Amino acid sequence: MEEIKNELKKIFTDLKFEEKNETEVYLKINEEKILDLARTMKEKQFNLLSIFAADKFEGSGIDLFYVFDKENYNGLAIVRINLIKNIHSIALIFPTAYLYEREIADGFGIDFSDSIDKRRLFLHEIYPQNFHPLLKSYKNSNIRKINSKYEEYVFKKVNGEGVYEIPVGPVHAGIIAPGHFRFSVIGETIFNLEIRHFWKHRGLEKTAEGKIPEEGVLFSESICGDETVANAIAYCRAVEKICKIKIPSRAEYLRLIYAEMERIYSLLGDISGMITDIAYPVGASPFYVFREEILRWNEKLCGSRFYKDTIKIGGVNDASDEDLIKLSNYLEDFHTNFIKKIQFVLSKHMVIDRLETTGVIKKELIFPMHLTGPLARASGIYKDARINHPYGLYSKMPPTPVNKIHNTGDVLARFRIKLSTILDSVKMIKNAIKSMPNGKVFTEYKINDEYCFSIVESSRGENIHFLSIKNGKIDRYKVRTASFCNWPAIENAVLGNIVPDFPLINKSLNLSYEGNDL
Repeated sequence: MEEIKNELKKIFTDLKFEEKNETEVYLKINEEKILDLARTMKEKQFNLLSIFAADKFEGSGIDLFYVFDKENYNGLAIVRINLIKNIHSIALIFPTAYLYEREIADGFGIDFSDSIDKRRLFLHEIYPQNFHPLLKSYKNSNIRKINSKYEEYVFKKVNGEGVYEIPVGPVHAGIIAPGHFRFSVIGETIFNLEIRHFWKHRGLEKTAEGKIPEEGVLFSESICGDETVANAIAYCRAVEKICKIKIPSRAEYLRLIYAEMERIYSLLGDISGMITDIAYPVGASPFYVFREEILRWNEKLCGSRFYKDTIKIGGVNDASDEDLIKLSNYLEDFHTNFIKKIQFVLSKHMVIDRLETTGVIKKELIFPMHLTGPLARASGIYKDARINHPYGLYSKMPPTPVNKIHNTGDVLARFRIKLSTILDSVKMIKNAIKSMPNGKVFTEYKINDEYCFSIVESSRGENIHFLSIKNGKIDRYKVRTASFCNWPAIENAVLGNIVPDFPLINKSLNLSYEGNDL
């Protein structure tokens, strides 16, 4: 943290800094300085993690928060602007900014001048003009007349001889959330893809306003079905930072175990899905079995297959030592059997043929697009919040970097990265069980008023939560999951591939619709 603070002081000698806690430093600027600041942060190799807004945060008006980090620095630099007027877009400096700016424009009505894309993001055609639901003036109980006049969403148009479009979705032939994919192809070769999501925006951020912090845990668990533990830990850690709660040692160990069990079952779903999508169900079936066994262990440990109502502010639900020892023994057998099944699958030429060189995501895109998780690691960039922003027990028991030999960025590299990650999670769980301390799993606490960030590593990558508590209630809760940044990567990954490879490429990323559409 000291490194990032000292570097900022050297760069911005005329600005004042405020340290909220051991991992966050804030600086306030006027809106006319944002372009110069963004260029400087880019030049100094800072990464843009998020941009979001808050209405009436500390006084009147709307505040914008620009969240940055830097490789090898354990801390966040947050630039805060209290808007007097509209503001310049920074998307030409940090490409991912255009998504955040569209989101803020929808939610708060802010106009980012010279923006590269001013189309709506989560407000679809049915919503009326001048409807901005994240303003404090809007109440969920308000009844608004829906405007019957539709404003067409204009997709990119690719013209040329032999070019035709293939629209897929938003309604799919499976039990998944809606998502629209519009391909431009010549023959079967894809040379443009545009995605459009947010068909079932749930208004989670708005609904959380005014709730007590304990109710917020339920919101965090509902963000994404297979990221229950990751998001609940992120939220609870935010409350714990605000309220200066130190959870018991046993609770930290259990949180790591639950988080890594969640990572295992989620990645097992990815692996089995990829093998299924190359029409090899015989090869996929053992991994479905493994996943079901892990889900049953989840239920045995704490009563829920998906760890619902397990992570608490101040601690966790306990698991018996007897069950933990049995889990460790099971994982010993799992490790052996898992490797045998993987070797069997990878010995098949048809598997390698379909996975290798398919859906390449170039290393050069990782930082500009802020891609994280297995996706980034498969392209040769080791980004992992458990190491870059260590939390909980990960500062003492970090994961093993597993991207050293996988940097081709194709489906096969992502497949291998996920295999390695599962094996590493097994090792971490076994080590945690071996070192498990006795004692309490919960600490009593008192709610304070403050705000802070929390970052965790889900199975898909980096999730960042911001929480502000005022008068003992949630005033602003903002979540950005890895899927929000990672989804645009598929538009690059499919280029030059054929249409039948799209399901495989999509499954190799396995991004979340729900985790994206809050």
